[in-house]
Amino acid sequence: MLSIFRKEVSSYFNSLVAYITVGIFLAVTGLFLWIFPDTSIFEYGFSSLETLFSIVPYLFMFLIPAITMRSLAEEKKEGTFETLATSPVTDWQIVAGKYLGSVVIVLLALIPTFIYYYTVYELGAVKGNVDTGAVIGSYIGLFLIGSSFSAIGIFASSITKNQIIAFALSVFLCFIAFAGFGAVSKILSFQSIEGTLAGLGIEEHYEAISRGVLDTRDLFYFLSFIAFFLVCTKTVLGGRTW
Repeated sequence: MLSIFRKEVSSYFNSLVAYITVGIFLAVTGLFLWIFPDTSIFEYGFSSLETLFSIVPYLFMFLIPAITMRSLAEEKKEGTFETLATSPVTDWQIVAGKYLGSVVIVLLALIPTFIYYYTVYELGAVKGNVDTGAVIGSYIGLFLIGSSFSAIGIFASSITKNQIIAFALSVFLCFIAFAGFGAVSKILSFQSIEGTLAGLGIEEHYEAISRGVLDTRDLFYFLSFIAFFLVCTKTVLGGRTW
């Protein structure tokens, strides 16, 4: 598994895909946080990173599929997956190595945004006037969202040889998982089960963690979500022997 993990990470950084996607991610977050007047901290007038934490999940819907779309689809297209599958590794090791590789890229994309917190911390009218607990909770929530979207992306990449199809399917599934259930729950005919439907989506659990309170139910939700898509990916890979 470690060899697959190292190969996955090195392959990202040996191509322009990782640099371009992470660069665009940081540029867009910077523009929303400091430049665009409707979302700029300077226009908002408060020492808050609310804009960052509200926009990043939607950027992740495109960033992470762009990272994961090639993980298994490219292996299948180039015919190297057969070599990988016949090597002395299990399907679970393949899935885990690919998945952890993409999660590391997501983490590396998040780390540079810590400078935003430091800047807001220093520039406030009262130095340090930032809700640090909420910031920590929000970063944990973003990491869990990134991990969940990575699981979706690996699954989408496992069911096709075409990277574009894998990207489009992953974007769609990420959107449905994050905002789709909440949107459907607001339909008039579903008001009786609004809370249940909303609870199936990532957004509600992310908002709960972003308040700085780590509830075991929210953590269990994310872990179960990730496990579900990894099991689906393993099932797809195992289908070659059926």
